[in-house]
Amino acid sequence: MSQSIQLGPVTINEVGPRDGLQNQPRVLSPQQRLQLIEALAAAGLRSIEVGSFVSPKAVPAMAGSERVVAGLPEADIYYSALVPNRKGYELARATGLKALGLILATSNTFNEKNLRMSTAQTQATVLDLIEQSRRDGIDALVYLSTAWACPYEGWIDESVVVAMTADMFAAGAKEVIISDTIGAAHPGAVKSLMTRLTREFGGARLGCHFHDTRGMALANVYAALEADIRKFDSSIAGLGGCPFAPGATGNVATEDVALLLAQSGFDTGIDLARLVAAADLAAELTGAAQGGHALRWLKRQREQGLLS
Repeated sequence: MSQSIQLGPVTINEVGPRDGLQNQPRVLSPQQRLQLIEALAAAGLRSIEVGSFVSPKAVPAMAGSERVVAGLPEADIYYSALVPNRKGYELARATGLKALGLILATSNTFNEKNLRMSTAQTQATVLDLIEQSRRDGIDALVYLSTAWACPYEGWIDESVVVAMTADMFAAGAKEVIISDTIGAAHPGAVKSLMTRLTREFGGARLGCHFHDTRGMALANVYAALEADIRKFDSSIAGLGGCPFAPGATGNVATEDVALLLAQSGFDTGIDLARLVAAADLAAELTGAAQGGHALRWLKRQREQGLLS
């Protein structure tokens, strides 16, 4: 670990129950999704994205998210859900959730493909929902997607990301999550952009969301750590893939991020043995989860009684 990195707590925000499941061949029932959330909570995850409030025709895997919220374990966990528009926001608000993710891509084409709106229209919607969330006492978490590259428009200029982030914070967003939606970023690009953002806005209100399409997600987490980011999205067993991003694979695996942070001296509050059990459950439920790069090693450690 570089001496320039300050150790301390790091938040892993588990997105498997939403981003991880939204594009799987097998659609899980709300009860099965709750089963996975309960396993994640038992492993010590204290920030979990539990679903999204979108059209079930567009994303069948997220149907019944209101039933998932109604059955959430009562625990000291920061639960959130994703909402794409005003209708989704109102449906999520009715469940009593106090943190909602809003989506805005840096790329006009991606906004049109994902939300059927231009960037200007999408940003106007997000700003309106941030204002509504302030009135409702709900945390607005803005996902700034395609922050490094877009599958349709290519590489994104850093200044575009900085300007959009400034707009979101000025409007009252609690956090802005800088998202490598298609897994195209590399450590140099991550270090450059996130250093610029943390110098401008501080690291406390920023997070990162990486996909592992090119096998660099874990290296990108480390690069963001060097830039003072202390909150990362990840998905149990590496589940994921965006239906609107051609070629994008799963999110960085929670077990890989948790192990990296634990061995580097950061505090996550996660029980690695129970996290392996959650990864096993994800594989059983979906029939598709491959697991993170470190999962085999973690399982051997568990078998030998060396994980706590």
